[in-house]
Amino acid sequence: MTIEGGGTSRRAGAWKGNSRARETRERIIKYLLTACAYLSIFTTFGIVVVLFEETLRFFLDVSIVEFLTSTQWDPPGGDFGILPLVYGTLMATFIAIAVALPVGLLTAIYLSEYAPQSLRRWLKPALEILAGIPTVVYGYFALTFITPFFRDSVFPGIGSFNALSAGLIMGVMIIPTVASVSEDSIYAVPQSLREGAYALGATKRETATRIVVPAALSGIVAAVILGVSRAIGETMIVTIAMGAQANWLGSPLDGMQAMTAYIVQVVGGETPRESVTFKSIFAVGSALFLITLTLNLVSYWFVRRYREIY
Repeated sequence: MTIEGGGTSRRAGAWKGNSRARETRERIIKYLLTACAYLSIFTTFGIVVVLFEETLRFFLDVSIVEFLTSTQWDPPGGDFGILPLVYGTLMATFIAIAVALPVGLLTAIYLSEYAPQSLRRWLKPALEILAGIPTVVYGYFALTFITPFFRDSVFPGIGSFNALSAGLIMGVMIIPTVASVSEDSIYAVPQSLREGAYALGATKRETATRIVVPAALSGIVAAVILGVSRAIGETMIVTIAMGAQANWLGSPLDGMQAMTAYIVQVVGGETPRESVTFKSIFAVGSALFLITLTLNLVSYWFVRRYREIY
């Protein structure tokens, strides 16, 4: 009995030791993950603080009313109206969405509802390869191929730098974002909804367009807003293909300047760091940050408001 009791005691002690070691490891991992989460929050907070601090310094020299309402953007001449930059950014973004939304949504419907599994397994990864192409490659493709093609065939008067080519190629760039996220949302719709539609006599097209897509609407809208945010924040394509002319209410065939392109222009030049022109990039960056933040908040609200729970 003594020997058996001693063996039981040793096993219990070993079990308690292993349990304490496991709890210690779990506690360390928990603290590590918590630290990583707070690190991302503090990093974002630091970026916002620096951005808005420099923006306030800019507004000590320039009127915020002029910045938000003037249609003249000429920093060397003392004109700091951001509307031409916003116009150029939104022009390229609207063209991009006009390309990415129908192509991406139809691609998502095909992959989810029509494509066989063998085709879907390789077609979806192949589509997502587009997202891995460097944006500088897209920019030079728009400048050296799309624009000359339009000039020779469709728009003879198109400028060497223009919003149309930049917007079209930017739309191609965000197709994987819209298609992939939309496809995931459509694919997640329960099969019972499809079977119920078929039982009522609906065709495959009617089921896909009238049952499945409305059921996945919140995810599709989130995919579109994600693509819009990606397009608004794009830098290299608009810098290379759209030009550096702050053109207010110009034609898509003319050169324009996006907000990100202006930031690249100032940072890459020889502008003195303490000048008003250099400080203006923080004001433009703050405006860009607020636009994308608003889009993300709208997306978050829409998903929570219209998400279907099955």
